[in-house]
Formats: sequence, structure tokens, C-alpha cells
Amino acid sequence: MKDSFWDGRRVVVTGHTGFKGGWLTLWLQHLGARVHGIALAPPTSPSFFDAIRWSGSLVDVRLDIRDGRAVDEAIAAARPSVIFHLAAQPLVRESYRDPAGTFATNVLGTVHVLEAARACPSVDAIVNVTSDKCYENDESGTEYAETDRLGGSDPYSCSKACAELVGTAYRRSFLSSADAPRLASARAGNVYGGGDWAVDRVIPDCVRAFANGEAVVLRHPGATRPWQHVLDALRGYLLLAQGLVEEPGPSWSAFNFGPPPGPAASVGELVAEVAARWGHGASWQLAGGQHPHEATMLRLDSTAARRTLGWTPMIPLADGLAFTVEWYRGFLAGTGDMTEKSLAQIRDVESRAAAIQP
Repeated sequence: MKDSFWDGRRVVVTGHTGFKGGWLTLWLQHLGARVHGIALAPPTSPSFFDAIRWSGSLVDVRLDIRDGRAVDEAIAAARPSVIFHLAAQPLVRESYRDPAGTFATNVLGTVHVLEAARACPSVDAIVNVTSDKCYENDESGTEYAETDRLGGSDPYSCSKACAELVGTAYRRSFLSSADAPRLASARAGNVYGGGDWAVDRVIPDCVRAFANGEAVVLRHPGATRPWQHVLDALRGYLLLAQGLVEEPGPSWSAFNFGPPPGPAASVGELVAEVAARWGHGASWQLAGGQHPHEATMLRLDSTAARRTLGWTPMIPLADGLAFTVEWYRGFLAGTGDMTEKSLAQIRDVESRAAAIQP
């Protein structure tokens, strides 16, 4: 990933006030990009977005991605070269509570972004961020590749599979000419890192409980997930966008960004690692009662991203959890500069990546 590629480049990030969108926006600004953010207000309080001292160059546009006219006007005004579409309803359990809102945001919102992009002459590339949960998961332990069947048992997973199909339809119907923007989707595993405060996510739940001296309550401690630090996934998105702009020949459609092959940590194992780093008697307990279905096993095959983009995860789980606990402890203590702490973690990942480049 070349700093010079992003220096001065105009970029739109939808969902920039969210957890992943905030980290991506900070990284892009660090690389010199001119970022226009399109999103609602931060979805939580506290939030990563509110913890950061943003450069005055950030254009912060607040709108609902379900409003097609507003999306079109914002993207036309931004005149971006690259669009990262991250705005979404990102929670499985919330999708059970509000399936219609989840589909409207995740499916129709994607349509609105792609409509605006194809009408904007400046756009060179679009990265449509979906999810590892877009696959029809039979929970066999198979590592899913980009050519595997899409599906989803819950409204969130299904909405992300639908967003993938929307992208395919637009690529084939409207974006196939040589002068059209190039579009590919990014399917990442369960990301974690400092600054995520979402409800019903395991590490934010841990932080809330441990900070109050309570045991965190787990619904499915035996479930496995493709855990990876947020900066590993975002580095993949950046490489993908750069490749879409610089290599117009290949027909790229979708890439998985997951952890290295090998045994995946269960939710219980992950929480035990976080609790050990947190200290002060941090622990977990099993939730009682019945809970909506969630996949118990999910793995990704990221061979295509490694071979095509030269991407590989830089942050082992132990290091990523150390980064994460350090971030939250600094924030909760109120004594750290969270902007500098976050940038230090970004620079650490850049150094790791530079060390393995030929």
C-alpha cells in the first residue's frame, strides 16, 4: 500500500461514524486522503468517532443512507475517486428486532450508493463492505471461498447476501464498460479493536462488564468466529481499492479478509484472554434462557486476497487483544490521547506490513 496513492485523493466513506468506518477514516487521513464521511450520528455513546480529534479536512455529512436523494447529492458534491461503503445495520440480534429496517439499510442503502456512484463521473472504484455472514453457512467447519453459495438464516446475514447480489447485478448491468467505476465487495470476519461500543458484541460487552466489576454474560461461549483486529481487515479494504484503481484489467468481484488458517478461538476462549489481560478478577458466566439462532462455527478462505492483493493478516490474536485492552484502558482512565494511541496502532501495522514487503 503506497502512501502516495492516497495523498490528496478524494474519498467517500459511508458509515464513517461507526467503529470500522471511524478507524478507516482515521487511517485514510493519516495517508493524506481528503475524506468525505456520510453517516448518521455515532450509533453509540461513547464511540470511537467521538474519541478522536479529527482533522479539519474531514467533511462530516450526516444523512440516512435510506434517503436516496440525499446520498446522491452528497456523493455528487464530494466528487470522490474512491467510495468505501460501510454504512449498515451491523448486528444480528438487532436484525431480529427490526428486520424491515435492517433490509432497508443494508440492501436499499447499497442500491442508493451504487446509483449515486454510477452517476458521478469522478468515481474510479467502489468497495462494497458486506460480511463473512453472507455465506450459506452449514456450520461444517469448511472455510468458505468467494465462489461459495450465499445465504443467511437471520435477517442480518440474509441482508448482506442480498447486498452482494445487488453488487453483482450492478456490476453486470451498469458497470461493465471500460470507463465505468470498478466495484468489488469485501467480506471480513468478526473484527474487534479499541473503540467499539456496540451492544451484543463480545468485546464491548466484556469492557462494560469488567469496567463495572461484573462478570460478562455469554450466550454462546462455544461458538467460533474468524476473529481479526479491525486494522487487518481495513488494510485489506485499502489494498483492494488501490488495486481496483491501478489494475483495470482483472475482473475482481469479491474478496474474503479473514485470519490465518488454523484453529479458531471460541467466544469463551477469546473472553478468557481478554479477562486475563484486564485483570482485577475479570470473568464470565453463561446466560440463561433461550436466544435467537446465531452461527456456531464460521471460517473464511482468504487465499484470493493473499495471492491477488498481497494481503495477509499482520496482527496475531494475542497482539490484537493487547492493542484492544490498552485502547479501552486508556480511554476509561481519561488520561490518554486516543487519537495518538490509535495512530500509533496504525503505524505499528504499517511497519509490520513494510517489513514483509519485497
